Amino acid sequence: MKKFLGFAVMLLLIVGGCKKSESYDFDKQLAKDEELIKKFIADNNIQAQRDTSGVYYVVSAPGAGSVKYSTSTSVTVKYKLRLLNGTEIPQTSEPISFTLGGVIPGWQIGITKIQPGGKVRLLIPSGYAYGPNATGNIPANSVLDFDIELLGVN
Repeated sequence: MKKFLGFAVMLLLIVGGCKKSESYDFDKQLAKDEELIKKFIADNNIQAQRDTSGVYYVVSAPGAGSVKYSTSTSVTVKYKLRLLNGTEIPQTSEPISFTLGGVIPGWQIGITKIQPGGKVRLLIPSGYAYGPNATGNIPANSVLDFDIELLGVN
């Protein structure tokens, strides 16, 4: 069951990240998400950095190595996913592997902040996740809060 759940969540990450709405205003939504993230960071006393994309991150362990990431880089991770309201989105506790080109852009940006063995928290604006598309238990235009542990890179 855990493997199936993990597969289902990853499938949502892969497929959901590809859809875009015709009337979706990326910049307008990004500005809304930015305000939500800033409030969340302040309310929870989080010492996050902002990537130029608008993805916020906290590196709790940098890991070791000098991996040069690309969309074809295969990674093995463990992760937890929450919405900003604290709702946990169920996922497997087992490690999963995938290529960076097959997941949401927020992960493609965030994984590059660490090396193998590293841990990072990502606050991903909706446009770098699923945008206006509800996906499984994730409502449309949701900012995502991930804890990711990078177990390995191939």
